[in-house]
Amino acid sequence: MKRFAPLMALLASGCMTAPSPPPTTAPPTATGAFADLPSASIDPVPDDWWRLYDDPVLDRLVLASLAANADLRVAYANLDGARAALRQARAARLPQTTVESGLTVDNTAGQPSASSNVPTTDYDLAVTASWDADLFGRLRSAALAARADAAAQEAALDGVRVAVVAETVLAYVELCGATQALGAVAEQVQVQQDAVSVAQDQLRAGEVSPLEVSQATSLLASTTALQAPLEAGQANARFRLATLAGRPPAEARTNPVTCVKLPKLRTAAPVGDGAALLLRRPDIREAERRLAAAAARIGVARADLYPRVNLGGAIGLLTGRLVATGSPLVSWAFPNQAPARARLAQARASERAALAGWDVAVLRALREVETALAAYDAEQRRNHTLAEADKEARLTARRAAARVRLGDAAPLLRLDADRTVAQASLAVAQSDLAIAQAQVALFRALGGGWRTASPPLE
Repeated sequence: MKRFAPLMALLASGCMTAPSPPPTTAPPTATGAFADLPSASIDPVPDDWWRLYDDPVLDRLVLASLAANADLRVAYANLDGARAALRQARAARLPQTTVESGLTVDNTAGQPSASSNVPTTDYDLAVTASWDADLFGRLRSAALAARADAAAQEAALDGVRVAVVAETVLAYVELCGATQALGAVAEQVQVQQDAVSVAQDQLRAGEVSPLEVSQATSLLASTTALQAPLEAGQANARFRLATLAGRPPAEARTNPVTCVKLPKLRTAAPVGDGAALLLRRPDIREAERRLAAAAARIGVARADLYPRVNLGGAIGLLTGRLVATGSPLVSWAFPNQAPARARLAQARASERAALAGWDVAVLRALREVETALAAYDAEQRRNHTLAEADKEARLTARRAAARVRLGDAAPLLRLDADRTVAQASLAVAQSDLAIAQAQVALFRALGGGWRTASPPLE
């Protein structure tokens, strides 16, 4: 024991001087409510926010995407890898054992002293064990870092779920919006086709000139041309819905999703408050866990400044004899500690970067919610004004048609009125779609839809 006294004194002094991980500065916080808008409420954001639309088709599409999305499969695999790394880091703190065996055949033929030419067989069996005493917390800090990495990967998975749900709902509302706009355009095409037929009859009767017929035909062609991009928008939305659910886009042609009109929220959009947002957004939780992992790795780097003590031993049968050995192994990078101090400086820099990343995530989340709320409220007000314009345009068109029939106005007055109605009705349909898109952007910014069924970390 005397020969180990200097070593024990050194280890004791090292244990007393090894500091704990440094404290970190808290990032910006938000505890108040968001902008007070008539289009939003302070009710908490539900996890399954898409059910607020009361649309069974949408519910089915979201569940299909969550069940088979390829990006989610990647995220689940990454989480499994992070959890395996955590188990490995925890196992490194336990004693490591190895069983070794060997078989040796000695051929005694040709040896003059041999009493027999029969070969002899030696069996060797040994069990070795080693344990890192971890007096300075290197393995403990590594396990804490691995746990934080796994939690960060779990938050990243939740973030992918948020994106998958939002993209599915967005593709569905864009399909519905294109269908609704096509209906508005088809209505105007029918009205203008009737106007062309009337103009041609009047031309044959000598009541109008070819100019009026050409203008009516030109307006009909311009309105009809609006259908092609809307039909392409329908196809694009169906292709996205198929790939989000892990299916080839060609299946969208054989089994197309149908939608007649845009889904609408049954209540004002629930947005909660800033404090709930910081707890709910997956990217904020991921940034916080990355910060925790960076802080733990400072402990790993700091432990490299001190000696490592490994306690090992072996016991076994060697050539028929029982042998036992054992001794502590001490390794210490001293006096040249420049590499270890450089790694410590790198770890501290990584922690500062992770702290700044946490700040960025918090500020970005608050900005995205406020921006989405402002855009949502502005589009709703714009939609109300456009609806009034569409109503007045239709009234003007009816009055213009009546005056033209009575011969009190030129046919061009009706053509101008029909053109205004076509533009107003399409603007309303596009604004309805913009409102639905703003709702999806708002719920995505709020971090809704992230809760998973994956088991929590132990």
